[in-house]
Amino acid sequence: MDHHILQKALCFQASKDGTAGIPNLQLYDVKTGTCLKSFIQKKMQNWCPSWSEDETVCARNVNNEVHFFENNNFNTIANKLHLQKINDFVLSPGPQPYKVAVYVPGSKGAPSFVRLYQYPNFDGPHAALANKSFFKADKVTMLWNKKATAVLVIASTDVDKTGASYYGEQTLHYIAANGESAVVQLPKNGPIYDVVWNSSSTEFCAVYGFMPAKATIFNLKCDPVFDFGTGPRNAAYYSPHGHILVLAGFGNLRGQMEVWDVKNYKLISKPVASDSTYFAWCPDGEHILTATCAPRLRVNNGYKIWHYTGSVLHKYDVPSNGELWQVSWQPFLDGIFPVKAITYQAVPSDVPSEEPKAATAYRPPALRNKPITNSKLHEEEPPQNMKPQAGSDKPLSKTALKNQRKHEAKKAAKQEARNEKSPDLAPTPAPQSTPRNTVSQSTSGDPEIDKKIKNLKKKLKAIEQLKEQAAAGKQLEKNQLEKIQKEKALIQELEDLELGV
Repeated sequence: MDHHILQKALCFQASKDGTAGIPNLQLYDVKTGTCLKSFIQKKMQNWCPSWSEDETVCARNVNNEVHFFENNNFNTIANKLHLQKINDFVLSPGPQPYKVAVYVPGSKGAPSFVRLYQYPNFDGPHAALANKSFFKADKVTMLWNKKATAVLVIASTDVDKTGASYYGEQTLHYIAANGESAVVQLPKNGPIYDVVWNSSSTEFCAVYGFMPAKATIFNLKCDPVFDFGTGPRNAAYYSPHGHILVLAGFGNLRGQMEVWDVKNYKLISKPVASDSTYFAWCPDGEHILTATCAPRLRVNNGYKIWHYTGSVLHKYDVPSNGELWQVSWQPFLDGIFPVKAITYQAVPSDVPSEEPKAATAYRPPALRNKPITNSKLHEEEPPQNMKPQAGSDKPLSKTALKNQRKHEAKKAAKQEARNEKSPDLAPTPAPQSTPRNTVSQSTSGDPEIDKKIKNLKKKLKAIEQLKEQAAAGKQLEKNQLEKIQKEKALIQELEDLELGV
């Protein structure tokens, strides 16, 4: 099978006499070194031609069209896909029939959209397999699954007009080749760091939200299947067989990794690969490669080979005066390595283990001889299985629970208003989510006292919700337990204020 090297000059020279200019994109046959074709490429963005996996079809973005060439004959355009202002396209992986996803940005109030086509059926009003339109998109990333049955689209804006994020705004959309589409609802606000498909093409994992970030696995209905809680992470990597998932925090994070068995949703290991700039699964689905490479980092270059249970099996450090630019596994065809049973016991290793130094928080001199108090900037969320259990109803998401509480609060407020208008009517029992000891809304005529009463009721309601969470099995933080202990004092203070009304 021929593989092609693309060479592109990063400049475009237009002739002064108005002619077309000099070809600056050349395609070469690697075996013979022959230049197969030269093109004039005006745009630096999305310039790279794309081949199907069997290399029988090549596609290239030209103005408002995608040009398709067959059997590497670049002198004849076999097919064209024409849409106004096509910005980008992605060919599907796998064998024929090939599919292509195209992105057209919105303009003059019209939304952006992504359409899916099957090659070479591009003509006619019903030629598209699927269409998904959306606003708030300056650029998109389109991700096909391995079976070419669906595409995930990360739509991004360069600027978040609300000012909430430095990264702009991002939304995640799902488009299936059968015409189905949906917006993937992400429970936590913030940037989308990574989205990856499982090799089974039946689920995908998203890492998203302000730090500490959440990670969630979704099925093809875009329903959450498993929530990994929050943690210092910004990347996800499925193993080649799709049975293990690594959640990692690289770049400006410290290199913590979580290795999960995603069949049983069990944590296997939590190794740390500090200063890593590269991560790759071995095709055998058992070993992991992490590396620190230049030019991203020019010190402490080297690589490590890990077993997924957390053991370092091989380590290479580049001499202090040298740099490591690239490292990669030898490629193998799918199916060469069979799936092995997952083990949770760390495999033995001859490489001495390096315990990462625990970073201690800065303490001012006045506090250094005093006991350390455990305080956290963020409340950590534990992992949670979102799959409906046998014989039980589908669990509510956090958003649904929040909406349910709002609905109950509105219902209670309406009932309270009716009771005030008709005091002879017997009041209905309060919903379970409302505090048992709260008294009906009353006014003292003093705005300050009314404000205190309102704040106390708000605190009691929050305590009631914490008690519900504790009853449901959630591990509460120390400050949350202290809030619950103050319930009696708050009730007494509320009664004293309302008796004085």
